[in-house]
Amino acid sequence: MHKIGYSLVVCAFALSLTSPIHSNAQDPQAGAVFVMTNAADKNEILSFQRAADGTLQAARRFATGGRGSGGNTDPLGSQGSLTLSQDRSLLFAVNAGSGDVSLFRVHGANLALTQRIPAGGSEPVAIAQHGNLVYVLNAGGSSDVVGFYLFSGRLTPIPGSLRFLSTNASGAASLAFSSDGSFLAVTEKATNTIDVFQIESNGTLSSIVKNPSADPGVFSVTFAPNGALLVAETGAAGVPNASTVSSYAVLANGSLSAISTGVPTFGNANCWNAVTPDGRFVYDSNAGSATIAGFAIGTTGALTPLPGTVVGSNPAGATNLDIAVSADSRFLYSLNSGNGTIGIFAIQPDGTLNHVGAAGGVSASAGFNGIAAN
Repeated sequence: MHKIGYSLVVCAFALSLTSPIHSNAQDPQAGAVFVMTNAADKNEILSFQRAADGTLQAARRFATGGRGSGGNTDPLGSQGSLTLSQDRSLLFAVNAGSGDVSLFRVHGANLALTQRIPAGGSEPVAIAQHGNLVYVLNAGGSSDVVGFYLFSGRLTPIPGSLRFLSTNASGAASLAFSSDGSFLAVTEKATNTIDVFQIESNGTLSSIVKNPSADPGVFSVTFAPNGALLVAETGAAGVPNASTVSSYAVLANGSLSAISTGVPTFGNANCWNAVTPDGRFVYDSNAGSATIAGFAIGTTGALTPLPGTVVGSNPAGATNLDIAVSADSRFLYSLNSGNGTIGIFAIQPDGTLNHVGAAGGVSASAGFNGIAAN
């Protein structure tokens, strides 16, 4: 959700509700789920082993070597603070408090810290990777994006890659590379703007192209594999169930052409979205309603609500923040700040969600930000 000045009222926090955490460490189909503590004194990654049925085994902790921002619920106000590489072999984490980025090698549910590097700006809140390029979104000071080359699992700053957003204190919240790596899109909460940069041949960015959001409350941006740009919108402040999701085509000059705009998510405080790796569905996290809305993604990028639109629910007051989909497109996980859990959902063939349960280990209202799944 938005920080002070851009915030929406969400449901009151409930007591922690946790279902059993199952162990299946030897299952060859097992993956992992990662969440970030964002703790101000010592930022850490919690790693959960994923069993074949989607349930999670008790977490291990891995220090980033940096400091988070601290806070209560969604202090970073962003999507993408914890990001897996395209091949899922690397995990990137932002350290907003110490102004740097940590890079881990991923070995199943185990992590090995290999690098910590300055973010090139103030208060990094999100990170995105495509091929040998990585860009970091810095929300503090003069809001900006900064680029890095990624070679042999290490980051090197790209000379001349710094690009400022449309204004200082823009409320920068999210960034994403297009599926073909030609563009980088960034959202600004304060200006309700979607910025688009073309990727130059040397990895730097073109000048900014500012696109007004079709609906109020722009927050997160994601690209579908077919190239459609998907944007989560909280909606007009103070209006119940006003949250929406939109899709756009990115034109050659960086401007956006609307495909589906203002499609209702039938919830409050929709700030995060996640696309299934197979490109069939996008899910939106209504934090204020503790629900998840689902949409089919057409070949043109058009969004069609799944039956009922709201396809998954956490306990009332769970305050599901960021969400992530497993690499095999079988499971969706939600970071629930309100009750200190990870919501677990099995994705059905028609896109609807089956609530499998929840895993504990996340501290309620303690500033956790970021979730990733492989």
